[in-house]
Amino acid sequence: MNDKNPNPHRKHSALSRQHLLQYVLTLLAFTALYFFLVSFFWQFFSQFTWQETNPVYRFLQWVKSYLILWTMIILGGGWLVITYIYLCKPLRYLDELAAAAEQLAHPDEIPIHLPSGIKHIEDKLNLAREQALRHMLIARETEQRKNDLIVYLAHDLKTPLTSIIGYLSLLRDEPYISAQLRERYTGIALEKAERLEDLINEFFEITRFNLTHLTLETEPVDLTRMLQQISNEFEPVFAEKELTYTLDLPTKLPYECDADKLARVFDNLFRNACHYSFPGSHISVSGKQDATMITLTFMNPGKTIPPDKLSRIFEQFFRLDSARGTNSGGAGLGLAIAKEIITLRGGTITAASAENQVVFTIMLPLPGKPSA
Repeated sequence: MNDKNPNPHRKHSALSRQHLLQYVLTLLAFTALYFFLVSFFWQFFSQFTWQETNPVYRFLQWVKSYLILWTMIILGGGWLVITYIYLCKPLRYLDELAAAAEQLAHPDEIPIHLPSGIKHIEDKLNLAREQALRHMLIARETEQRKNDLIVYLAHDLKTPLTSIIGYLSLLRDEPYISAQLRERYTGIALEKAERLEDLINEFFEITRFNLTHLTLETEPVDLTRMLQQISNEFEPVFAEKELTYTLDLPTKLPYECDADKLARVFDNLFRNACHYSFPGSHISVSGKQDATMITLTFMNPGKTIPPDKLSRIFEQFFRLDSARGTNSGGAGLGLAIAKEIITLRGGTITAASAENQVVFTIMLPLPGKPSA
């Protein structure tokens, strides 16, 4: 059984120590003042010659006779009053802190005000209140974006579904249409079905991101080989926009990671490069390794991202192109999930954009090495 104080160097808070010190100093000051006054008046009245019949002299003699008793009464009474004041003071603080805690539980724009003796606590509570307000605002904005996106996706589900039903109905009701027309209708129905599948997958993506927490299962991976495979898979997509690409990577780039999840990060970056690159432009991916870090850079020509959007690019449900119903409009989760995966691995992912260039930089710390 461990009976040690988890923080032996801090048995009392600074406020408690300050309050106790003020209490002791007040007692000492009151006691010193009392003896100073007794000594002063003793010396003062000793300068006079008194007649025994003088009432003042008789009173002073009476006081002198009971000086010890008067000292005990005055000092005891004073100490009791001081003790009462210093006992009530923390109780007032407690009441104020209770009210502040209630206000902090339901933060609003009204600042928290506390007595001057606990001003430093007021500053900390107001900082917590401001952070809570910011988090509430971010949460509301995220929830609103998610709800808007779900409404948009639900609306967009109707369009391909209506087309699929319409073309399949034609194929069913017109058995004698030409083979060429039948092939055309079948192709359109398949295209709309694929679009419908993409939209449904976006719904699943939203659900998975909100209901699960990402975990990593690491294994040895060659990042060079992984990027080559993923880029090859994108070649047909690149060809549609007449995009070209190059990989400037070491022959081998070994790394311990969750292959599936890191591949998802790379897939998302290639997909973003495809969606937002200028037609006929060139995408470049480069990588290097030093003693502590692997650095990967994805660069593509594309419209410069404004700073306000660039600062939010890794937020959940945020899309550069907010237009719905387009093939390039995803759920706005890809980069948010990518950042979570990289962060779980102890790395960083950043975005920069200027002069019609978009650059994503991933920094992955090597095992046993701290991240930058």
